[in-house]
Amino acid sequence: MTAVLGTSGLPAPPVSAAGPFSKYLVPEVVFGWGALSEAGHAARRLGARRPFVVTDDGLLAAGWWGELEQHLAAAGLVGTVWQDLTPNPKDHEVAAGARAYAESGCDVVVGLGGGSVIDAAKAIAVVASNGGAIGDYEGVDKVGLALPPTLMCPTTAGTGADVSQFAVITDTARLVKATLIGRALVPDISITDPRLLTTMPADLAAATGLDALTHAVEAYVSRAHGPLTDVHALHAVELIAANLRRTLSHPDDAAARTAMAQASLEAGLAFTNAILGATHAMSHQVGGLLDLPHGVVNGVLLPHVMRFNARTGPDRFGPVAAALGVDTAGLSPAAAAEAAADAVATLAADLGCPGGLAELGVRPADVATLSVTTLADACLSTNPREADADDVAELFRAAM
Repeated sequence: MTAVLGTSGLPAPPVSAAGPFSKYLVPEVVFGWGALSEAGHAARRLGARRPFVVTDDGLLAAGWWGELEQHLAAAGLVGTVWQDLTPNPKDHEVAAGARAYAESGCDVVVGLGGGSVIDAAKAIAVVASNGGAIGDYEGVDKVGLALPPTLMCPTTAGTGADVSQFAVITDTARLVKATLIGRALVPDISITDPRLLTTMPADLAAATGLDALTHAVEAYVSRAHGPLTDVHALHAVELIAANLRRTLSHPDDAAARTAMAQASLEAGLAFTNAILGATHAMSHQVGGLLDLPHGVVNGVLLPHVMRFNARTGPDRFGPVAAALGVDTAGLSPAAAAEAAADAVATLAADLGCPGGLAELGVRPADVATLSVTTLADACLSTNPREADADDVAELFRAAM
């Protein structure tokens, strides 16, 4: 039988193999114990002569900037350090950082820190190269001009910001977190050194771990999931379920720290391509209103959102339950989904997560506003179940 040829002269794929298509965005990744030593060489590969290093006071005190400075110097580079940031980076902080970058004459942006630092570093690069205010770029693919080269070195195991196409910045006028999404925000190089996790306080390790778990679960059930994201998402869930508690009870366990660093990385690779869901859309609003730790809010909301989504599509939650360590033999999809939500709630409680949003300062009177602003968050678009303002309000009330 004669093969049918496509326009390239190669056999044409069967009709059933065509679409749906998806793109898979990833930076260059350097991973492993001691990987920070590669930072100077990585910056040189990006063309750096004068790196602009965004970090925070805690990382300075922990000594990580001092070590990075030595690695840059070994590669013939002198870094300018800038650390005027607070958790949940603010729009005015980004503006100040962009001015500092312009005045410094630097040419590469390096982020050394957790999600707040890395999001701020990305946002500084956006404003420095594209002008205006960071709020001008809220939404999907609003960044039109190329950013300076970016190198990110995460110091927490949770946000995935070092590999993602996301940046989240607090709009202080509206008291909401503005989400920027687009391939321009994917860092050029990500260096994950699990040693850097050893100086995290326990509460930050718990919060960022819950954030990573939320990334993995939401990416796996997202409307935009695919085979390349699924494998990373499920493996991240397994690693977190097996290691997160131990990093708090045995903070010097290098194997557990390394596993959590890998979990954060894999969850980031999953969600940057599959996007997220209602948990993040809602959490961004709470964090913007009350300036709360993002991972803690996720830990409160995730079980409720999982149950909401499973009511119309429980099948995807069976593998999640198994990855969490649930024995799913003999369980219906609905029962497995419920067990998965229960397992997440138990993990969050074990880590000291509050039992409800009210303990974090959310008031019943806030629900109406939070529900409306949630609908405008880009993360809601890939939630597996449609949700209107009434649905979101009910979820907020259930989580109180």
